[in-house]
Amino acid sequence: MLNENKQECLIIGEIAQAHDGSLGMAHAYIDAIANAGAHAVKFQMHIADAESTIHETWRVNFSKQDKTRFDYWKRMEFREEEWIGLKKHAEECGLFFICSPFSDVAVTRLTRIGVSAWKVASGEVNNNILINQLIDTRIPIIISSGMSTITELDNTVRLIKSKSIPLAILQCTSSYPVPAEKIGLNLIQVFKQRYNCITGLSDHSGKIYPGLAAVTLGAKIIEVHVTFSKDMFGPDVRSSITMSELKQLVEGVDFIERTINNPVDKDKIAHEFSHMRYLFTKSIVTKVALSAGVTLCEKHLTIKKPGTGIPASKLKELIGRQLQNDVPADHILNESDLIAL
Repeated sequence: MLNENKQECLIIGEIAQAHDGSLGMAHAYIDAIANAGAHAVKFQMHIADAESTIHETWRVNFSKQDKTRFDYWKRMEFREEEWIGLKKHAEECGLFFICSPFSDVAVTRLTRIGVSAWKVASGEVNNNILINQLIDTRIPIIISSGMSTITELDNTVRLIKSKSIPLAILQCTSSYPVPAEKIGLNLIQVFKQRYNCITGLSDHSGKIYPGLAAVTLGAKIIEVHVTFSKDMFGPDVRSSITMSELKQLVEGVDFIERTINNPVDKDKIAHEFSHMRYLFTKSIVTKVALSAGVTLCEKHLTIKKPGTGIPASKLKELIGRQLQNDVPADHILNESDLIAL
C-alpha cells in the first residue's frame, strides 16, 4: 500500500468519532466512503481504561450526554468482534482498513484483527513505547506531523526507518478546522526531501481545496475527516467534508493525476489539431476586385477567416507582388494567384 513508486494518490476517509458510538452508523460510513470512490477507511480505536483517566479535559466540550471525556471514550468503544465485522465490511467494499491506536491494548487488539496500515496520531509521535509496538508488527506506518517539531519527527522517523518499516508522513496542523494560512502545503516537499519517503496531507480544513492543491505538489496520500452532514453531532464536524464533497475530491484528484502523469509535447499536440487551424486562423484576402498585372499594395488587402490561403503573417511580403489573374473582392489569395518571383 505504501509504495514510493506508485502514481495514484491514496485517499483516506477518516471516520474517527463520527459514528458517535453507533455500530450501525460506523458501517454506514464504510459504505458511503466506498461509494464516493475513496481507497481507504480510517478509524480510531479508543479504549478508555487503557488510554485515559477521569482527569482528561475536553478538546471540544460538545457532548450533552457524557459527563467526562473518559465517559465519552467509553461510549465510543466497540467489542473486538464488532471491530472484526467493520474490517471485513471495509475489505468487502474494496477499502483498505486503517486505524489509529491510542494505547498498547489497542495495538494488541488491532494486531489480532489486522490492519492495512497503522496511523500514528500527532499526539502519539513521541510515544516510543507505542511506536516500538507498531514496529514489531512489521505493518506499514503513517505518521501525522500535527503538533510535532522537526526534531521530534527526525527521532521517530529515524527509529522507524532503522527497522525498514514502510513509512509515510502526512503534513497536519492540529487545528479544527485549520485556516488556509496554517495548512502548510509547503511541508509536503520538505518532508519528502528530508525523510525520503511517501508524503501527503492530513487535512482538517473541512474543504476539498487543500487536498486538490496537495496532489499538484506531490502528495501521495490525502486523509480527510468525513461526515454525512455539516449539521451532524460531534467534535470533528466542522473540520470534515461531506460525502458529496469526498466524491468531488476523488474525482478532482483523479483528474489532476491524469494531467500530471501525461505530459504534453506542444508541437505534437499542435499537429494533432492542425485541422482546427483552418477554422481559427486567417488568410490574406482582397478588399476589392483586382485585375491581372496589378501590383499589390496595402489598400488592396486585409485578413479574414478561414486560414486556407496565404497566412496573415505574410501580409507585408505580398506588398509589391503582381497578380497573375483577375480576382474578385473578398478573394482568399493563394500563391497560384500571383506571378512567381
